[in-house]
Amino acid sequence: METVLPFLARQIKELLVCLPLHVQEEIEEIRLRVSRPVEICAGGQPHFLPYVFTKSDADQFISKLGNHSFYTLDEELQKGYITIAGGHRIGLAGKVILENGSVKAIRHVASFNIRIAREKIGIAKSYLPFLYEHGWKNTIIIGPPQTGKTTLLRDIARLASMGMDDRNIPAVKVGIVDERSEIAGCVHGTPQLQFGPRVDVLDACPKAEGMMMLIRSMSPELLIVDEIGRPEDSEAILEAVNAGIRLVMTTHGRDFQEIKKRPILQPIIEQQVFERVIQLSGENKRGKMSAVMDGSGFPLHKKGGLVIC
Repeated sequence: METVLPFLARQIKELLVCLPLHVQEEIEEIRLRVSRPVEICAGGQPHFLPYVFTKSDADQFISKLGNHSFYTLDEELQKGYITIAGGHRIGLAGKVILENGSVKAIRHVASFNIRIAREKIGIAKSYLPFLYEHGWKNTIIIGPPQTGKTTLLRDIARLASMGMDDRNIPAVKVGIVDERSEIAGCVHGTPQLQFGPRVDVLDACPKAEGMMMLIRSMSPELLIVDEIGRPEDSEAILEAVNAGIRLVMTTHGRDFQEIKKRPILQPIIEQQVFERVIQLSGENKRGKMSAVMDGSGFPLHKKGGLVIC
């Protein structure tokens, strides 16, 4: 929050720092919409602050984001988000400018979504009995939005690149394809979040192209990818697996049965590329495990305890 607060109007900052500490610690999003009350999402619940965000606030906010030069944000305005120090990502909505049918920029920005990047160091440790056995298992993490998929993915990357002597897990070369600058939170190519010494990040690169680039140039032993969902993603995954690369990735979905019906994911599911399937629950807290299965959907863990390990 210390990184985000300087960008905000004084009145908003004052309201945020007056919130109960437990609410501040659970803030996931700060949503700023012109002519509407400021909304925060904490612990999965929306809360509205007694302050209406103004057009003047929006102009000042985006000016600070661009270091008082709107044109320095051209590339970010084309992508629809800006990543700032600390790995926090700010989504944008407003008037879209098209050029030859593609998005060129966003102008008259009227909505901002500040997604707070929170690290939970060690959150992946309880998953290790399922994810590592004489090597990392090809794994897909499933969950609805805001269930902690990326937080878990980030910590898996950290553990894999550091290794764990007490569990006889060696450090491996980890390649991260961070298409939306959300896993590593890179600023000018440098990760803002904590990782081990053996991580290489391709920032703001499409997943399919990025996976192939890392395989060709960085020889990763484990690939980390967030939110697969395009046909080319599945093709790249099959290429990587055939090249002997281990993968850990995420996708949106309620459960394994739902994603099995998606045409894009069917080829890799049918070939049982995934050796482990982790389902995250949106109940009570982010990152809560609801089930772990093998590639055929057989439960290894479910609510109530361990079935097989």
